[in-house]
Amino acid sequence: MPALVAPSILSADFSDLKSVIDLLNKSEADWFHLDVMDGVFVPNISFGFPVIKAIAAIAKKPLDVHLMIVDPDRYIEAFKLAGAGILSVHYEACTHLHRTIQNIKHNGMKAGIAINPHTPVHLLEDVIANIDLVCLMSVNPGFGGQKFIEHTFNKVLRLKELIMETRSKAKIEVDGGVDLDNALPLIRAGADALVAGNTVFTSPNPLETIKFLKDPL
Repeated sequence: MPALVAPSILSADFSDLKSVIDLLNKSEADWFHLDVMDGVFVPNISFGFPVIKAIAAIAKKPLDVHLMIVDPDRYIEAFKLAGAGILSVHYEACTHLHRTIQNIKHNGMKAGIAINPHTPVHLLEDVIANIDLVCLMSVNPGFGGQKFIEHTFNKVLRLKELIMETRSKAKIEVDGGVDLDNALPLIRAGADALVAGNTVFTSPNPLETIKFLKDPL
């Protein structure tokens, strides 16, 4: 089964964002991946509601919004109003994770949990049945263009086992350093969705690159 592909807007040309959205609308990409950073949870600041609203106004595919921020509960409704279809919060940023998941779903979005490279997947066993997506960070969050952490393959395998054991319907998304070489091994390990930034937006042919990432067999 082809993978879902979510190009990361963080790596796009922000001086011509409309052309980027138009390109992705025409492509075989499934989601728009939007990284929201606050300069506190991660050492970088990206973009906020005005940019998300502008993208949502012309995007023809769901917005997969990844919050790398502290206290995400304060903004859940606001992200729904901005246009998010999938909202992922970090396990490491949520004191009352189950309540946060309920709030995301109450606001009509799919709920995702992101975990940092050092966070073991077994910590999700009490919430895995309640969520729609697990975003495995395969780089340390905060910056694009980092080298893929090879240990991620093992995490995908372990997470897939947990999902099967609990009969969860959660999809596995891998975010960070995904390229044309590791896409197939990740899919074979159990990844359902691939986030790709630099690989797509530095490609001489982004449409073909997205097509390959979806089905690299």
